[in-house]
Amino acid sequence: MGLGNPGPGYAGNRHNVGAMVLDVLAERAGIRLSPGKGARSRALAGEGRLAGRRVVLARPLSYMNESGGPVRSLLDYHKLPATDLVVVHDELDIDFAVLRLKRGGGEGGHNGLRSITRSTGTKDYLRVRVGIGRPPGRQDPADYVLKDFSSMERKELDLLLVEAADATELLLARGLEAAQNDVHPRS
Repeated sequence: MGLGNPGPGYAGNRHNVGAMVLDVLAERAGIRLSPGKGARSRALAGEGRLAGRRVVLARPLSYMNESGGPVRSLLDYHKLPATDLVVVHDELDIDFAVLRLKRGGGEGGHNGLRSITRSTGTKDYLRVRVGIGRPPGRQDPADYVLKDFSSMERKELDLLLVEAADATELLLARGLEAAQNDVHPRS
């Protein structure tokens, strides 16, 4: 599940980096994302194979803070447990262009994650956290995430999207711990 806000006005926002990564994954796998019918109509979704596994790639058509409903609908439709869910999302508490993988934990003020946790009844889902960094000075974080990437960030954005897609595939292919060993920087 790649998180973001719907519509072209939000397409380049930091908050939409999860949806951007999802587009890279869909292109790699040759999966066409299209609106579903009925309960599935609240997301763009497509099925196929990625990293040797059957996957459903999806992006909610709701606003970020209402992501949980579409996620729950897709899990129910495909009869998948929330523990199989992988959410790709922006992360303020990680420096720009840094990736982190984890299962569970808090939402850190991220309303999309909070909505998913409420709708699934668990925090025990996988996360691909794409660092967007903290806002400069005293800028409100809510304003910061709804701004497009800076010109300096845009120079690195394509590489970041590819690296986040690679990390997602590694997570699917090898599991969390092995993927973390490869993705997380050594200190």
